[in-house]
Amino acid sequence: MMAVAVWVIVRSRNLFAVVVLAGIYSFLMATVLVAMDAVDVAMTEASVGAGISTVLFLAALYLCRSEEARPMHRPWLPLAVSLSVGAVLVYGTLGLPAFSDPAAPIHHHVVPRYLNDSRTEVDVPNVVTAVLASYRGYDTLGETTVVFTAGAGVLALLRRRRGKHQP
Repeated sequence: MMAVAVWVIVRSRNLFAVVVLAGIYSFLMATVLVAMDAVDVAMTEASVGAGISTVLFLAALYLCRSEEARPMHRPWLPLAVSLSVGAVLVYGTLGLPAFSDPAAPIHHHVVPRYLNDSRTEVDVPNVVTAVLASYRGYDTLGETTVVFTAGAGVLALLRRRRGKHQP
């Protein structure tokens, strides 16, 4: 269903349909994350991806036309910049240790402590939730504050100002 939603999003010119389908895709992704036992990430995806983002996109769409305008020229420069940035990002990952490499530096200090001691220190069965809610609680609070501030800023930018002649 997610692949179908993406295919329809790419093909659609109706921006309202794109926003609704993007919200559906995000909700489906949240259900996949729940199935993978990443409940904390699923809640974030559902609230930010399916919830707040959809509302903000609908608010922006309210201020714009509902149909995407066809470009007047071929967007070769933005395509080249996007591909270049993607290539640099892929090149940057080549120096990282292999996925799940037991010899990676992070697996020698931090991970053993979280896996071995989180149950006794925090008493939360999910290690990821224990890390996000307890060990990195202030960091998570800061991230939440940044997301809230960004959302409030977007809402302030999308707010329509009423003239003196309008009620």
